[in-house]
Amino acid sequence: MDRIRIALAQLNPVVGDIAGNGARAREARAVAADQGADLILFTELFICGYPPEDLVLKPAFRAAVRAEIEALAKETGDGGPAILIGAVWEDDGKVYNAVALLDAGEISTVRYKNDLPNYDVFDEKRVFSAGPLPGPVNFRGVRIGVPICEDIWGEEVCECLVETGAEFLLVPNGSPYSSGKMDVRTNQAAARATETGVPLAYVNQVGGQDELVFDGASFVLNGDSSLAVQLPAWEESVVLTEWVRDGEIWRCEPGDLASVEEGDAANYAACVLGLRDYVNKNSFPGVVLGLSGGIDSAVCAAMSVDALGPDKVHCVMLPYAYTSNESLSDAAECAEALGVRYEIVPIHKPVDGFNESLEPLFDGLPAGTAEENLQSRARGTILMAVSNKFGSMLVTTGNKSEMSVGYATLYGDMNGGFNPIKDLYKSDVYALARWRNAHALSDGLGPEGIVIPENIITKAPTAELKPGQTDQDSLPPYDALDDILECLVEQEMPLADIVARGHDKKTVSDIQRLLYLAEYKRRQSPPGVKITHKNFGRDRRYPITNRFREKL
Repeated sequence: MDRIRIALAQLNPVVGDIAGNGARAREARAVAADQGADLILFTELFICGYPPEDLVLKPAFRAAVRAEIEALAKETGDGGPAILIGAVWEDDGKVYNAVALLDAGEISTVRYKNDLPNYDVFDEKRVFSAGPLPGPVNFRGVRIGVPICEDIWGEEVCECLVETGAEFLLVPNGSPYSSGKMDVRTNQAAARATETGVPLAYVNQVGGQDELVFDGASFVLNGDSSLAVQLPAWEESVVLTEWVRDGEIWRCEPGDLASVEEGDAANYAACVLGLRDYVNKNSFPGVVLGLSGGIDSAVCAAMSVDALGPDKVHCVMLPYAYTSNESLSDAAECAEALGVRYEIVPIHKPVDGFNESLEPLFDGLPAGTAEENLQSRARGTILMAVSNKFGSMLVTTGNKSEMSVGYATLYGDMNGGFNPIKDLYKSDVYALARWRNAHALSDGLGPEGIVIPENIITKAPTAELKPGQTDQDSLPPYDALDDILECLVEQEMPLADIVARGHDKKTVSDIQRLLYLAEYKRRQSPPGVKITHKNFGRDRRYPITNRFREKL
């Protein structure tokens, strides 16, 4: 065979929906058959969804995956395209992250992932055994190497495949998005293509899974590392690629080169897709959120509308004595621009009731944070009641800057089911607000034009829990705070190096202290989309009880 047509299936599987993922595979195979494909390549662990985490430990789960693969294999006896598909696979008492070649009505070959990642968000050694260094699979006379995801992040697996006869590489992936990740992936793939001299197809899943979001953006590189095909990011697609052999050398013929978003556009798309899939995959009918007139809730409202449509977004303003007329008008203007259901529910009575109940206990003590936080907790209780009554999921609206230093109230503004901006610093939230006012997502369900009033973007941020309050009463300016936090969280930078960037010594020490103290709050926060290289939760795992403090 000197020519082969391979369909790349960049799809959105659902973890645990084995029958549903099987149906998605069948639909994609039918599309590939209409395209004239010989083979269709699916993503890592597609049939069970990625990452399955501890579901892998359940025998019933593994048995269901095996049964679905066997059923798919029988269907390939119809003369249509063969299938390369990722699956959990049990063999001789061990469980592997595997890919199976299904052809001519049977399971032709199974190959196992060799390099199991166990860093950042990955924990595969917990549930999988590492497979041996693989050899190529024989597909109708063509020897194809199938390294699985992490297998191409080092030299050994691809080198072994080519040395044992692989003519090109097909790589199924479950590679989650983080800012700048596309360049990192492309560089790794280009290094393997350059070292081996053979073409490489990199197919990545798309969609949200809890805190992870997958951007797709699959591609094909030829042996000289030139880009032959580029699939779009953030959307499902089944794309046919044409491969031709000239002597001993295979190449992929040029195909579509989609433009892939970067920077603010990519981050905004990630937040929207992560929220959309969390809501829809967990069968919520819509969302509710508190719309305060501030930047965070306005951006979350815009993301919610872009993800779900205005008819599925319910915004509630919850004013108290310190809520300004400016906040009331800004929230109303934002709700009108987005076209959402909008209501005002004052919280004077519940807050006053709490204060009256606590008056004997607090008698003689000065009012302070405890009384201020009653406002936030009253709002959180009311919003959760709305969520319970109507079944809509409560969107949490705190940003990473606030969660880093504990500028958030447990059982108050931290209430909710999912937070689309959880991994965005305050500076990033402002940047995305400006980006959204100037752009609209191609698949967004919200209106074009300005949806976040300019006054929300330009006014001083405030929690409005006491007269004249602003965030900068207790925090440094956000541009300084966010730089310090990025140095501490993402880079684990020594304090002296942070000070050398121009920051005040005491401020740096204070922020480190607040970062550690707030760990117990972050453990109780809702999940949210991962955007940075080190998010709270899956990436950064610090003990709550922790007396270590770096000294300056």
